[in-house]
Amino acid sequence: MNNLRNLNWSIFGAWIVLAVIGLVAIYSATQGPVSEFLPDYIKNNFIKQLFFVALAVVLVLLFQFFTPRTYMQISYLFYGVALLLVILTLFFGTEINGAKSWIRIGGFNLQASELMKIATILATAQYLTSRRDISAENIRYALIAVLMILVPTIFIFLQNDTGTAIVFLALIPVMLFWSGLPYGVSIYIVSPAIILYLTVFDWKFGAIATILIAFLIFMVQKRVWLTVTSLITSIVTVVGVNVALTDILQPHQVARITAFTNPAFDPTGAGWNVIQAKTAIGSGGLLGKGFLEGTQTQLKFLPAQWTDFISCVIGEEFGFIGLGLLVITFLFLFLKLLKMAGNHKHPFAQLVTVSVTAVFFIHFVVNIGSATALLPVIGIPLPFVSYGGSAFLTNSLMLAICLNMDLYKRDFSIYR
Repeated sequence: MNNLRNLNWSIFGAWIVLAVIGLVAIYSATQGPVSEFLPDYIKNNFIKQLFFVALAVVLVLLFQFFTPRTYMQISYLFYGVALLLVILTLFFGTEINGAKSWIRIGGFNLQASELMKIATILATAQYLTSRRDISAENIRYALIAVLMILVPTIFIFLQNDTGTAIVFLALIPVMLFWSGLPYGVSIYIVSPAIILYLTVFDWKFGAIATILIAFLIFMVQKRVWLTVTSLITSIVTVVGVNVALTDILQPHQVARITAFTNPAFDPTGAGWNVIQAKTAIGSGGLLGKGFLEGTQTQLKFLPAQWTDFISCVIGEEFGFIGLGLLVITFLFLFLKLLKMAGNHKHPFAQLVTVSVTAVFFIHFVVNIGSATALLPVIGIPLPFVSYGGSAFLTNSLMLAICLNMDLYKRDFSIYR
């Protein structure tokens, strides 16, 4: 029988390192001199996060006593329950920071969309691994899997939680590609996001990318219909972005997009967050200003410095060295998880592990990208580091499931 001695302690250790880094940063962002500018409920964030970290350690270890069969058997039921919670949150939830993503259960605010991440990964993985004949011509199973991801995404988007909705959408190409969807179709699925990003800077960049992506798809897939579809989709995306910027979006929305490409356009308005974030990271230098000594942090110039911009706190107070340690730890975690997925022989374990890694990676890229002005600020926390009980527990439980399936990988072949 497997036991905790066989647990992948390197991944567990990386998780603990990230949690500790987060606790240090949250303490500085809420308990230092900056506490004079904060309400009491924010000052309690460190204690609450410490509680959730301790609880997560217990739960992660307890999850190792389940077997992989458990996750496969409950996947559809869990998906249904989580989806029901997401729908109820839309109608009866509590709005925080403009997003109606929390529902109060038993005295606690639960972010149902976080539970939905686990449920969607498990249920979609269970469905896809039971139907392995996805191809460019036969994509019926792929479309059903896409629908399983899109349904909760729509409700989460209606909750005005755009950041989380984007994470769900990003799961589509990852899960389909790992389930056997051809390279060309996979490239086509992600191409609109690439075209949109480049077009925001200049429509000419979008046009060039349209041609290059269509050529790449044709070279990889050798399907004329797919190449033509890619061209049409990309052209519609380029035109749509330009029409939206000139005729559809409200002035304040256009200002946010303009501030992303040029923060100095509105330094006291839409560009404020990006400018302050870059100032904090840049002023940290090599070694940082010291714990509780960051001026941008302690004078509360940084927005949401205990959640979305927590990496800026680390960069300002611990410098390039501290931020580098954070990035290296994340990269170590990603690589170890991908290696873990590659060692699995069972497709369900592979797909779940890769999908969990993708969720962490998307959060990491978007959060760091937002803080460094490489991506728009859309409000996505940094896994295991940003404050947030629901997010920390959910991410920890996803990691626990990966560790559990690795613990039982030799016996996994019987769970078909």
